[in-house]
Amino acid sequence: MRPSSPPDHTRTIDMPDGSITKQQSNPQGPGYDWRNKGIRHVSAADRSCDTPETLGMNREVAISGSRTGSTHLWAGTNRIEPGSQTGPHHHGELESIIYIISGTAHMRWGDRLEFITEAKAGDFFQVPPYVPHQEINASTTEVLHCALVRSGVEEVVVNLPDIEVAETPEWVNVSSAAMPGKKPV
Repeated sequence: MRPSSPPDHTRTIDMPDGSITKQQSNPQGPGYDWRNKGIRHVSAADRSCDTPETLGMNREVAISGSRTGSTHLWAGTNRIEPGSQTGPHHHGELESIIYIISGTAHMRWGDRLEFITEAKAGDFFQVPPYVPHQEINASTTEVLHCALVRSGVEEVVVNLPDIEVAETPEWVNVSSAAMPGKKPV
């Protein structure tokens, strides 16, 4: 009689590039303490302003390594008052995703913030590591409210108060549909 094989806890995943990969369905194994180590909920009231400051922005942290035990991501929100803009800054080696909850954002970026684009409620910005940028509330009457996700477990903010800002930025269409070699979804 042959010994039985251990159960296969993998699943097959079709990747966007056409390749196939296998992934464990439960790498923690049976009996893992999902109750205490599973889902985390952070209410609006539980967000904290205990995050590095950037001029012109009210940033709040919800998810981080120190607050919730996150092992890969930081998440929070920001608000920019009508007619206001942030100071120039970047987030070091972290990649950032910004989702516009409400309002209209202008984003300037580059060594001299020489480029500019626009996003509205429901749109996303993707900000690669080390890119100097500045968020601007395009409205003089409505608060700009955004959700933020970063690729590290703690917030990194490098303010750039001495950057020489370009007087007239170049408007650029950076939508995914406009990227070379990319197909619109």
